[in-house]
Amino acid sequence: MAISPDGIRERILSALPGASVAVRDSTGGGDHFAATVIADSFEGMGLVDRHRAIYAALGAAMHSDIHALALETLTPAEAKRKEGNGR
Repeated sequence: MAISPDGIRERILSALPGASVAVRDSTGGGDHFAATVIADSFEGMGLVDRHRAIYAALGAAMHSDIHALALETLTPAEAKRKEGNGR
């Protein structure tokens, strides 16, 4: 069964309550996605550990429904700095 961007978002939110999660189907084919996750729990974590947290939240879907997942994982402070640099 295919997974939707909303399904991915819900799984991430279940693992990281309070996170800000945006997911999109990057190709329109239903198996390549891009997600931006902003979470307090990322504070003090390296990039690899942040990505592992997302992969763990998605579980078996990472081996079946999701062919590719581009991740941007930020703390709220990092997101604020990035937003400020974009203007």
